[in-house]
Amino acid sequence: MIKKLFSPLSIFLLAFLPHLGCAYNAAGYSPPPPELNLSIAEGFSVEIFAKLDPCDSCYMTGPRMMALDEKNNLYVTTGKLGKVYKITDSNDDGKADQILTWLDNLNVPNGIDYYQGNIFIANEDSILKVPVSKPSKKKIIINRLATGGHTQKSIKVGPDNHLYINIGSSCNVCVETDPTRATMQRYTVEGMPAGALKTLGRHKPDATWAKGLRNSQGFAWHPVTKKMYATNNGSDMRSDKKNGPVNDALPPEHFNEIEPHQHYGWPYCWGNQIPDPNFLGPKDFCASTKSPDLTFTSHSTPIGITFLNKTSFPEEYKNDAIVALHGSWNRKDFSGYKLIHVKFDENHRPISYHDFLTGWLVNDVAWGRPVDVIQSHDGGLFVSDDRSGYIYKITYKEEKNVHK
Repeated sequence: MIKKLFSPLSIFLLAFLPHLGCAYNAAGYSPPPPELNLSIAEGFSVEIFAKLDPCDSCYMTGPRMMALDEKNNLYVTTGKLGKVYKITDSNDDGKADQILTWLDNLNVPNGIDYYQGNIFIANEDSILKVPVSKPSKKKIIINRLATGGHTQKSIKVGPDNHLYINIGSSCNVCVETDPTRATMQRYTVEGMPAGALKTLGRHKPDATWAKGLRNSQGFAWHPVTKKMYATNNGSDMRSDKKNGPVNDALPPEHFNEIEPHQHYGWPYCWGNQIPDPNFLGPKDFCASTKSPDLTFTSHSTPIGITFLNKTSFPEEYKNDAIVALHGSWNRKDFSGYKLIHVKFDENHRPISYHDFLTGWLVNDVAWGRPVDVIQSHDGGLFVSDDRSGYIYKITYKEEKNVHK
């Protein structure tokens, strides 16, 4: 019988250590099954593309974020393992031919993206710019990023050719002393601050683009509107009553359109501008914040997101997105551990979501935890899983009607 990893007292204490809790009390672990017991939407198939080291009860390691270069090589970060892997499929058969350690001895690498011959990597405390052709020539272009708390940073190059960086909160619920915490930051690709607030004269340039985002690890831009959408993880151990018991259904996770200058509520508000009765902010503050476009089940930990415009999926998917729910750690009834399909309407606005790929969680035991999802060069999707160590390949093959 598999037991929970911590006692109730430990779970309470971990509420104050979100960077530990998000990993340490996830659903009980079991090894991956001999065959993939995953259920996917009709017409799709899922197979193992590559196998990296698994992570049963380890902390912040395993395949995390992914990026493709112009030659369709896949780069994968590994968190506290400190490595970036380069994975190739030279014969294009949907299976990795070679897995190489491309970079090593990094400081908790998480976010990664490719742009004009360079790979950008988000360390815990810095941003690296690495030439694909000469990784030994890597250089730090942004340093002294806030450390601790939500340690892992995410990075992507936006359609405006700027770098966007998530810096999560230092705590579960608190007033930050560092103004860069719980924000989305924006820089030039050379590493210069380029936030929403324009500064003049002797004022130091500010990189802050949006605020009140407890931990927005996944973000992407809609292919038509170019609007930025991000997942966001809500606080733990909250109640809907003053000094009341913990309510597992609160707060919901967010799916936000990220706009410059906007505040998204944390630490005082959640959902549709609802004040936290146990951490009240200034009067009428929540009414001034931006509500989420959608909310997901509490503590399901949405991370990676990708749009589907370049896939070979049916036309009705091309306006939509897939989001990876990494899975809950502090909920009596575990949530997440799946991919969901976020539906956008004809005006390119998110309106609903439903399950797309499930099966990692069985009877409160999880053999996998999806982290990131990106489009592959051949019209499919790559999905990373930092618990099993697998990287999966999803393809659309309607005629086979495959359910694996």
